[in-house]
Amino acid sequence: MVLIHPSLSHSFGYDSERRSNLMLLDDRTLVFIAGNLLVLLQVHTKEQRYLRSCSGEGIGAITAHPSNEYFVIAEKGNQPLILVYEYPSLRLYHILRGGTELVYSSVDFNLDGSILASVGGAPDYMLTLWDWRHEEVMLRCKASSQEVYRVRFSPHNPELLTSSGTGHVKFWTISPTFTGLKLQGVMGFFGETSATDVEGFVELPDRKVVTGTEWGNLLLWDREAIKVEICRIERQSCHVGTAQPFSLEDGLLMTFGSDGVIRGWDIEKINMADTHSGRLEMEPINELVVGHNVCLSSVVRSPLPNSFIWFAQDSNGAIWKLDLSFTNTTPDPECLFTFHAGSIHGLDVCKTSHLMATTAPDRSVKVFDFLAKKQLTTSCFNQSGTTISWAPPWVKASSGLLATGFEDGVVRLLELYRPQSLYALSRSSCEEDGKLRLKQAFKPHSESVTALAYERNGEILATGSADGTVFFFSVGEKYLPIGFIHVPSPVQALEWSPASHSNNRLLILCWSGHVVEVNCPNPKDQEPLKTFLLPELHRRSFRFQSIKSRIKRQEEILRLQALKEEKKKKAKELLTLIDAKQEEDEEEEEEKEEELPPIYTPDPPSPLYCGFYSEPDHFWLSMGGFDSGYLYHCKFSENQDEEPEKRKDEPFHFLPIHNADNDPICSITFSSSRELLLCGMHSGSIRVYPLQPGDLSLTSMQSYWVLSLHDNQNGQLHHIRCSHDDLFVLTAGDDGNIFSFTRRPPEELQSSLQRKAAMIPSPSVGLESKSLVLDIEDPAAYSLEAAKQRQVKDHVRRDAALTVTETKKKLHELQRKFRQVLDENLSLPKHVCLKPEELQINHGFNEQAEHLKAQRVSEVRRELAWEEERCCIELRKRQDWNPLEINVVTVVAIHSSHRVSTYPLPSVAKPLPEAMNQCPPTQGNEIRDTAPSGKKTFNHTSKNSNNHEDTDVPPVVPRAKIKLGDRQEERLQKAAEKAQQARAKIEKRKQEWALIYSEKPEEEQDNLEDEQALLEAREKMWDIPSKNQIESIEKKKEELMALEAHICEQQAEMNQHILGLRHSKVCLVSSLHAQIQRLQNIQDRLALNLHQPVPELPNVLPGETPQTELQINRSNLERYDVLGENKWNFVHQEEKEDQERAASLSDQLQKVEKDKRRKEYKTSREMENTKHEVAEQIGVKEELQKEEELRRLYEQDLLLEQMRRWVSQFDAQLVSLRSQKLHIDDHLKRAELCRLTHIKEMLLLKHFESRKSSLQITERIKEDNSVMAKLEQCKAQLEEKMRDIAKIQESEKALTAAFKASLGENEFENFLIKVFKKKIKRVKKTEMAGDDEEEEDSDEEDSDEVNWNEVQYSDTEEEDVLNDSVCPPGCEPELFEHALQQRERRLDLEDLLMEEKEAAEVLRKECDTLKKEKMLKSKRKAAENDLDMITREIQEKMNKLDILVPVKLHQIEFVIDDGMPRDLSQALVLNKCELTRLQEGIQQLQAETLPEKDLQTHAKIISDRRDMKAKIQVLEKKCDEQMMSKFGRLVDLEDLQTLPENRRHEELRHEKLLKESACDKQIKQLDVKMEEAHQALMKVINCNTEHRCSLLKALQQKKELEDIHRNRQRETGRQQFQDYSRCVDQDEIRWLQQLTEMQSEQIKAIRREICLLSCKGGHVLPSDLTLLPPCVPAPPPKKALHHLPTDK
Repeated sequence: MVLIHPSLSHSFGYDSERRSNLMLLDDRTLVFIAGNLLVLLQVHTKEQRYLRSCSGEGIGAITAHPSNEYFVIAEKGNQPLILVYEYPSLRLYHILRGGTELVYSSVDFNLDGSILASVGGAPDYMLTLWDWRHEEVMLRCKASSQEVYRVRFSPHNPELLTSSGTGHVKFWTISPTFTGLKLQGVMGFFGETSATDVEGFVELPDRKVVTGTEWGNLLLWDREAIKVEICRIERQSCHVGTAQPFSLEDGLLMTFGSDGVIRGWDIEKINMADTHSGRLEMEPINELVVGHNVCLSSVVRSPLPNSFIWFAQDSNGAIWKLDLSFTNTTPDPECLFTFHAGSIHGLDVCKTSHLMATTAPDRSVKVFDFLAKKQLTTSCFNQSGTTISWAPPWVKASSGLLATGFEDGVVRLLELYRPQSLYALSRSSCEEDGKLRLKQAFKPHSESVTALAYERNGEILATGSADGTVFFFSVGEKYLPIGFIHVPSPVQALEWSPASHSNNRLLILCWSGHVVEVNCPNPKDQEPLKTFLLPELHRRSFRFQSIKSRIKRQEEILRLQALKEEKKKKAKELLTLIDAKQEEDEEEEEEKEEELPPIYTPDPPSPLYCGFYSEPDHFWLSMGGFDSGYLYHCKFSENQDEEPEKRKDEPFHFLPIHNADNDPICSITFSSSRELLLCGMHSGSIRVYPLQPGDLSLTSMQSYWVLSLHDNQNGQLHHIRCSHDDLFVLTAGDDGNIFSFTRRPPEELQSSLQRKAAMIPSPSVGLESKSLVLDIEDPAAYSLEAAKQRQVKDHVRRDAALTVTETKKKLHELQRKFRQVLDENLSLPKHVCLKPEELQINHGFNEQAEHLKAQRVSEVRRELAWEEERCCIELRKRQDWNPLEINVVTVVAIHSSHRVSTYPLPSVAKPLPEAMNQCPPTQGNEIRDTAPSGKKTFNHTSKNSNNHEDTDVPPVVPRAKIKLGDRQEERLQKAAEKAQQARAKIEKRKQEWALIYSEKPEEEQDNLEDEQALLEAREKMWDIPSKNQIESIEKKKEELMALEAHICEQQAEMNQHILGLRHSKVCLVSSLHAQIQRLQNIQDRLALNLHQPVPELPNVLPGETPQTELQINRSNLERYDVLGENKWNFVHQEEKEDQERAASLSDQLQKVEKDKRRKEYKTSREMENTKHEVAEQIGVKEELQKEEELRRLYEQDLLLEQMRRWVSQFDAQLVSLRSQKLHIDDHLKRAELCRLTHIKEMLLLKHFESRKSSLQITERIKEDNSVMAKLEQCKAQLEEKMRDIAKIQESEKALTAAFKASLGENEFENFLIKVFKKKIKRVKKTEMAGDDEEEEDSDEEDSDEVNWNEVQYSDTEEEDVLNDSVCPPGCEPELFEHALQQRERRLDLEDLLMEEKEAAEVLRKECDTLKKEKMLKSKRKAAENDLDMITREIQEKMNKLDILVPVKLHQIEFVIDDGMPRDLSQALVLNKCELTRLQEGIQQLQAETLPEKDLQTHAKIISDRRDMKAKIQVLEKKCDEQMMSKFGRLVDLEDLQTLPENRRHEELRHEKLLKESACDKQIKQLDVKMEEAHQALMKVINCNTEHRCSLLKALQQKKELEDIHRNRQRETGRQQFQDYSRCVDQDEIRWLQQLTEMQSEQIKAIRREICLLSCKGGHVLPSDLTLLPPCVPAPPPKKALHHLPTDK
């Protein structure tokens, strides 16, 4: 079979969602990317030309040369190319290589077209500048680490570029350096503005750049910073959605947005914008609304000079032609082309004509004539289309019926017809060649419809959905539902069995890999009464189990076997040349086989893409994910009763697909002759496989033809169809492109276009007279099954209601008969009348009935208890709610349009708890309050220790008196007098301090004068928020809540007045009704000509009494009952009839009432007539009549006047209240502005609260204090340990001294001292308690690491082992035992000393650790500094907050040039009273300057007092230290001053002076002797130095002689070694030569032996075998030979 390659016929799609996918080469040629094609579209003729991607992997970006003589295609793929084409010849001109790794995202020429800039996508994002004419790279640099959307040269400066993308904009400069040109980029800093994706920008002449934002405003960049943000007046965004500037024309900055509007802005005003405010509010000068539902994404300008024509890309699938001249004659925007927006979800072709229908997420259905290459019609709906199916010709004779599924589960039947036939009858014209009409709409599913399929006979339509159901409909003039079935997962595709199969079945392919086959349902057998579910429909299921890993494993085994066979074959060929030993080695290597791939089952299962029948019970499947790359042949298992897990459904055959492991088949279709298999791949390519006729097993599926036109990344090909005559192939992908291919050459295709045309069906008979079909527009509408279930429930409830009604009727009839029997019984005589007891046939019947009734009633109450409680609670809540919080009461005037409404009161927030109301302490208070506590404990312990030491001072031993001189006596007397004077001075000072302290006020009590002065200062000073107030969120909340409470209070007060007015209106209406009734009674008795018009009665409107809706009364209950009954009625006619009956009944009642009034009037008239007759008879008839008439006329006028007065009074009250409410509205609006300011401040404080809390000042202070306390405590414990160690050491010394003293003069003194000092190995007492072993001696040395459980000592002074177990002869045993006991005491003291030292070492390490942690203080200080910075930042932010202040014109005094400026942003808003207060405050402050000096002096005194207090503490501490060092304890200085001079002290001082003089004489004598000895020592040292110098010289000479001798020996040995090695080498050479000769002789002999053995009968030994030379022994080792003897 010869395969004719399909060629591209036409492209019906446009990837409108791609960025900058529109280019203009001349005024009539548009260029855009469609998949892997570049489409050149003629605007006028709509002809298309194509350029395909050279790499076949797609196109990334396009641009045109400024001269429009060239255009550039930047491709995608591995190391993509940049192709430069000539225009209009379309000849490839240049190829640029190596600009990026995978894809280009944007390209652009500079102004003169000499340089091309390109930027790549992920992963490198490389910006490259090209000299494209020479195909060379000029500069390159990494553009960003995020996706880059666009790069552009500045049109004003060729050295500037700008790039933008995801969350960034970058400004580039081509700057010359000493090494050449360099590309330097600066990233734009958004600052306080939120970061945004930048898609469009415009460079200004002064190097500024204007960019768009995602929220619709514009940003003006000056270098790398934002100068100003541009918006509209009142902070409205420039565009709704995203905004992109695109051009600078005649002083106008042109922008477009996703709202479909183009606006022009004054660029001069933008350049002169003030940067202080950071925002510029302005209105556009020009504006053009392109259209509704338009989302512009890029625009290109016509290349004609002075042209205002632009072409715009609409992301919703259109290309527009725009005239931006903004004149009166500017034409409206013109939509040139329309396409689908987004991926194509459905495609199908007509079975009888060259028509194609598609649907997409843009909620449209389009029909194309792919033979004529045009679009016929488009219909739009409320939901996205998901699938479409063209009905076969045997369903609709005209072949114009389309079944379309939508996202909300609705299926719509659309009828295609030619509208010219209808318009021909009406003699009108129609531009469209075809039109779609809704024929029927039904909703079988609750989720999106995913598949539609007509049965092979066209009698049944099957629909599949993502909700896991398949619905069947009988096909006819109206599609009727048959029923549905459930499937395991969302439906992927539906496939009916072909006509060649005997059974008519449906193959259901599910997304999760399940395959279900069901028989075709019979519409006549299925009668859905309660549900559409078809449980009895026969079905078979198959669950795909992955076998790909086993296939790969088997392929690997076969590959290894083939490799092994190949190796064996090569081994046999080389067997003659390889030894047996080498052969064995190779066999061992072959045994080491490669590791096989493991068995893997994907979880979750691989998705199922498509499938089709091969033969009955057999089908092919194409899987995605892990299982892609194969077509799997499967069949249904015979054991359908087993569970799928036990059944283990697996394919029984598979077919590998070439290069499809990562590119699965997404869709499959056959030609009508089934000679071609067409596959749509995941990569967007098309594969065409030729098949042999009747090849159901696809054995001939080998060679194929492939074409890749859809986008390789996002152009998954889910839809591929053949035309009815197999001449065309239609494809639609997820990239939004639709291509048609033809299997004919272009010449034949042109001739077919001339001969044939697509047949559009004619409209059905009577179409113009048919009414429009109701569509399902509500997405929440019930599906067929849901509506059926609801209908069944309603029917059950209706039947139950009817049964209850009939039962009640029967019960009433029985009760009536029973009462009749009772009456008849009572009418009988007493002796015949039956008693009540006798009337009861069964006495237990009533009890049983009552018991049964009570039981049922209790059951019903239990069932309805929860619902009853819920309804009661709901009703109670609604009744308890304040109606003003829900509804607004509006009171309307009676004779005017004035009205007044209540305020909708919000629920007032609960007050904050007390813990929140209390302001947290400031950081300074925390620092002052939390002082370290360990210092006091340390001082206390030190004092205690000093007192303890005082108690241990030994008493002074009295000595003999020493006679003093007169001078000493006089000194003693003066000291006594001085002590007396000091005592008197101290007493006087105490009295003065007592007087001062008595006048000192208490610290907790405030001075009244100071409080009064502070109060006056607060009243005079203006409000300046303090630092603490700014930082307090709780206080701001309190202010906000107080303001809200004030607003609510004002609103509540006004609401009370309005409710009072409402109450007065209700009373007025009731009074007016009474007055009207009286007026009617009066007018009934007057003549008609005397009746004055009755005023119209006002009514209380529903808006005035909304609370009545929640009140329960009989009318409301009756209305609820009526609504409950009407709830279950689906036929609205009954409701209309009820309303008509009610209306007729009301009319009848009105008529009856009127007749009654007429009768009353007639009767009254008759009575009057009778009275008149009586009066005439009496003679006073006329007088009575006139008197009665005058009285009634007066009463009539009086009633009318009273009613008017009441109404006017009420209206006046309402107008007055309305004016009051307006004033309150003004006040509340001001309060609301103040509330808004408070909210801004509170949000600002909350924004900084997280930063303040992150500092953790309180925790740092507590941690610092705890560390200091631990450090002080640790130091105290360490000092105590050191004192204990000193005591133990003193005890040990005392013990040693006592032991030596106890020995006396003894010949064994040295031995006993050694026994006493011997260091032995001891076990702890805790271990000795459980172990009674003897102690072992040890003379080992101590190790560096001390083991505190077992301490080893060694006596290094003696070498012999000391035996201390036996007392030596001659020694006293008592002394020996005493030595051992003292040694034990010494060892105990040493153990205790070691423990104390260990504890002291631990404390010392802990102190060092805590000293390192003192760095927390610096961290705390840094945190406090950060807190101050945050506070200043909060103050700055507070100052920058905008506050709205309503100002009247007469309040504005800001005048410039005798006029009020338009911009009042520079004005200062100030209260005039406050201004007066400020002016007066200046004088007051000047007057308060003098007292302020006193206050400063007072503050200085307080500061000095604080400093002196600290200084006193330091001096006291120093004094204590001096006392301890001088006296050894703390003493009272006053006692010391008042202490008289001690005589004994003076005697001791005199004695000390005498001894010092004697000692000085002795010291002088010793100094003379020491000087003489020093001189003698110097002489000896000098002599010794001379001897040592001579010795050093001798040693140096000896060393030189030894070096000379050693060098001579080394030279002699080297010569001997060289001679010896030369002799040894010659011997080895001779030996090797002999060995070589012998081996050659042996080889010759072996060869002769081989020749003999190879001959016939060659078992004879060679004759010269015995003559073989013997093997020469190996020479001795080389190392042994080279060993030389050394001279000794």
